[in-house]
Amino acid sequence: MANAQSDDESKRARRRIVITVSGPHGTGKSTYARALAESLGLRYVGAGELFRDLARERGMSLASFSQYAADDPEVDHLIDERTVEEAKKGRAVIDAQLAAWMIKDEADVRLLLTASDYVRFNRIAQRDHVSFEFAKNETLAREEIQRRRYQKYYGIDVSDLSIYDLKIDTGLHPIEVTKQHILTAVRNLMQKKEAARST
Repeated sequence: MANAQSDDESKRARRRIVITVSGPHGTGKSTYARALAESLGLRYVGAGELFRDLARERGMSLASFSQYAADDPEVDHLIDERTVEEAKKGRAVIDAQLAAWMIKDEADVRLLLTASDYVRFNRIAQRDHVSFEFAKNETLAREEIQRRRYQKYYGIDVSDLSIYDLKIDTGLHPIEVTKQHILTAVRNLMQKKEAARST
């Protein structure tokens, strides 16, 4: 009977798997979160897409919209509410800056992606077809605004990395190698947690 109950709990855990992917801009959150979701057969939920949609609807640049959001907490609340709602549905990879903080213990794995500033700014410049200096200045300004906003509205210090289960530098290897590295690390951690729940 105990084994049957354990099997049921294990099946429920697999059904509701939630993985959060966070990190500074330019670390490849969307790229790797999408790849992770596809490999594990999970849904991809990207808060960044909603933020960009809101900015486009208002005819504003990301930097300008970030400044606007700094003075209007409703923007963050809209994005965060949707993020939490999607997490509660289960079977999802949540790509969002504050996903690990918003979802907390509801997440099975909280992944932090990092990369050097040079790698980040260069990726953003290529993605947005702008100069390296423009990408650098806009990204630093945007991240400072976000840092102050997160501290003001949520009391969250984004420099505190203790909440994360895994930390992976995406600037060390080619994309495909990094994808495999992330997938392997996440699977290994999930197996360890599953084993711990079973004992």
